[in-house]
Amino acid sequence: MRVSTDPEPQKGAVAAAPRITVSGASKRYGGLQVFRDVNLRVGHREILALVGPSGCGKTTLLRCLDGLIPMSEGEVRVDGQPVTGPLPKAAMVFQHFGLFPWKTVFGNVAYGLRLAGASKAVIQERVPYFIQLVGLSGFEDAYPYQLSGGMQQRCGLARALAVEPDVLLMDEPFAAVDAQTREILQFELLRIWRMRPTSMVFVTHSIDEAVLMGDRVVVLKGRPSTVSEIVEVTLPHPRTRETLATTRFAELREHVWTTLMDEARRAEFQLEA
Repeated sequence: MRVSTDPEPQKGAVAAAPRITVSGASKRYGGLQVFRDVNLRVGHREILALVGPSGCGKTTLLRCLDGLIPMSEGEVRVDGQPVTGPLPKAAMVFQHFGLFPWKTVFGNVAYGLRLAGASKAVIQERVPYFIQLVGLSGFEDAYPYQLSGGMQQRCGLARALAVEPDVLLMDEPFAAVDAQTREILQFELLRIWRMRPTSMVFVTHSIDEAVLMGDRVVVLKGRPSTVSEIVEVTLPHPRTRETLATTRFAELREHVWTTLMDEARRAEFQLEA
């Protein structure tokens, strides 16, 4: 078992210079401190999975990485530059799809490009490509209410990818779909990432999902939460359904689950101050 609290990406996962550096990150809301002294590095072609008990600040940390909310202490740097506001080359995929019900699939996928000032020619060229990439060809004129949950999430993923982000932030993106669709989308995302690798931070409550998706798994524990462990996922790519049946996958899953079990039980029965 390769376990560390070292924020450095492990050998082979990324280039020497990380894309994202988090140093001494802390966040408070009044008297409530959500997390403290978080130190992380994410490489240019790395998927960093983030797990922890409910209420430990995973989503809050993700929003700090994107510059949507400020940290109380510490800093985030992307490509060496401090993050002081929303990142222009980052995209976030949310748990609840976040599609505009009055826009078609094409209109939803094109939304980020239009915000970025892309020309009509660029939009007409790029949007169909990303719709095809996520498997929604033929549904360009459909509205969200006409799509299944999995198709809606594919649309949200295409919208994020269409702006060709350097950083892709995933906030429990498959939590709102059924188990079968979730598994399909996991492998679809891994397929897309192999075609267009980028820096990805993947927040999830599912330990299986974290081990399957991540090059490393960051375990947050405590109140306020801190980085308890960083587990290197020594599973080869490409990862397929057969990966789930390997002894190594089972060992990694069991290690992360055991690390979190007591913490999760305490968090479940702990009253907020």
